[in-house]
Amino acid sequence: MILATSAAAIGLFFAGSAYASASTIVTVKSGDTVWGISQQYNTSVNAIENANNLSNANVITVGQQLTIPGANDSAAATTSTTQSNNQAATTTQAQTTYSQPQTSTTQASSNNTTSNYSSAASNGGSAKAWIANKESGGSYSARNGQYVGKYQLSASYLHGDYSAANQEKVANQYVASRYGSWSAAQSFWQANGWY
Repeated sequence: MILATSAAAIGLFFAGSAYASASTIVTVKSGDTVWGISQQYNTSVNAIENANNLSNANVITVGQQLTIPGANDSAAATTSTTQSNNQAATTTQAQTTYSQPQTSTTQASSNNTTSNYSSAASNGGSAKAWIANKESGGSYSARNGQYVGKYQLSASYLHGDYSAANQEKVANQYVASRYGSWSAAQSFWQANGWY
């Protein structure tokens, strides 16, 4: 009798554990990032990468279905509601924050190379703010695997200097060399979900 009761208790314990760590399937929407989804479902980027065999967490596509291990649905619903209610305010704050470093970069430029990067930055300040908001929510300290900071640049591009000034400078150089302007980078991001 005691053995049967213990077995039943153990079975309930494991059933409860399985329920607590249940996975959730999320369909990727425009603007989603693995980092953002991990924050929304209170899990880690690595857990999502491993659960979905992602070789590059920065490359997810609209309509793709991701398994979110151990997702807390009630926390996600609360986070999603809060994000929806505050989205306009966050975007406005992000745009205000991004305009200052561009001005100082333009003032500090003394050679043609720096001037070209600065003109790329000023040629689409709102596009730059939009990308930063999509990539990191405007946070210089955001991390997503090997991708760091406000613009989610590869750590190898930043050469160990994760300061705000260096992130701005390197992001401007990257966009100028790859796309020519922040507006072109934004168009690419909208078409591909990354830049």
